[in-house]
Amino acid sequence: MPHRVVVTGAGIVTALGAGWRVNADGFRSGRTAIRPLELFDVSRQRTKIAAAARLPEHLPATKLSNKNLNRLDRAARLLLLAAHEAWTQSGWTPMDNLPVVLGTTSGEMTLGQNFFRQAIETPHRFKQQASRLAHYQVQRQALNLCDAFGFHGPVINIANACASGANAIGHAWELVRNGRAEKVLTGGYDALCHLTFAGFDSLQALSPVACRPFDAARNGLSLGEGAAVLTLETLTTAKNRGAEILGEIIGYGATTDIHHLTQPHPEGAAALAAMHAAGATAGVWPEQIDYVNAHGTATIQNDATETAALNRWAGAHAGNLPVSSTKAVTGHTLGAAGAIEAIVCLMALRGQWLPPEIGLNAVDPACRFEIVREPVDKKIERALSNSFGFGGANAALIFRRWA
Repeated sequence: MPHRVVVTGAGIVTALGAGWRVNADGFRSGRTAIRPLELFDVSRQRTKIAAAARLPEHLPATKLSNKNLNRLDRAARLLLLAAHEAWTQSGWTPMDNLPVVLGTTSGEMTLGQNFFRQAIETPHRFKQQASRLAHYQVQRQALNLCDAFGFHGPVINIANACASGANAIGHAWELVRNGRAEKVLTGGYDALCHLTFAGFDSLQALSPVACRPFDAARNGLSLGEGAAVLTLETLTTAKNRGAEILGEIIGYGATTDIHHLTQPHPEGAAALAAMHAAGATAGVWPEQIDYVNAHGTATIQNDATETAALNRWAGAHAGNLPVSSTKAVTGHTLGAAGAIEAIVCLMALRGQWLPPEIGLNAVDPACRFEIVREPVDKKIERALSNSFGFGGANAALIFRRWA
């Protein structure tokens, strides 16, 4: 019989701040963290806003030496901050054979960007280039966590576009559920960098104003950055050691949209299949879901596809289904999005409230479901989180409140 899988630690860093409390307050009130971008020069870009995190001057104490701490770039620092909160909250101690499953799309892209700039501008200058190359490799960030907390185990990196964070959690859930691991450290992370920002801007995928998912006049996404880390373990292990349980993961579905290389199926067929698959593993029907954290990027095509999928999935229950996209708060954090939104679901289930989507002018009339537009307290037992990635990656996670 499959093991029940619970969350005993959750760490989060977004543009709202670092830590569960400040983020829960921000998501509960719908306070947007999208603001003018000062992290790098955007004077040549169409869009000049993003949800950039404000990192603390000093990182928390771990087993990493000062030399190694100083080598950490922005993405690695975001990840370490989130992991430290999750690790501390879980009460885990160093152990052997603890798997790490992380999702990211950019990894340490800033190091790659800086490597490229120096290679072009001063091709005969090699200072720091070897270090940039070594730490640019995506497994390095996971190995940093192993070194920081003194454990060892297999490392799995998932780069599946915007579904990466959700896929990482789903894969970790399957490892624990199927008895292949007793505990797994998992999550997602991505940092803003000029190269990525300019790329999205050149595609005209970014909105010059704060994004408005599911708005009839939406015109693009807002980028953000952040990290979210969860400690997953069997219910038996958690109970035996008297751990505080933050919530339970009960369902996961993953599908691939083969309709087109870049464009999703207009009726959201693969997204619909992912939600159905998550419900099947959880043993629940759409009418038993009390809240949906939508992928909701605020691009014209993505929201239309997800709307069609949600309408079909919920059916006659659609009018009673509360939905919101918290990307209106944190921007689209790419590989971190699915993991951040997983923690948002845990926050809502523990606090018994729905995260609102502030800033909507007029809801797209195609939405048959209810968009949460104001802060509201509500009794909820189960939440669904959707993550749909560019290129056809789709993932859905279902969480249950732990009483």
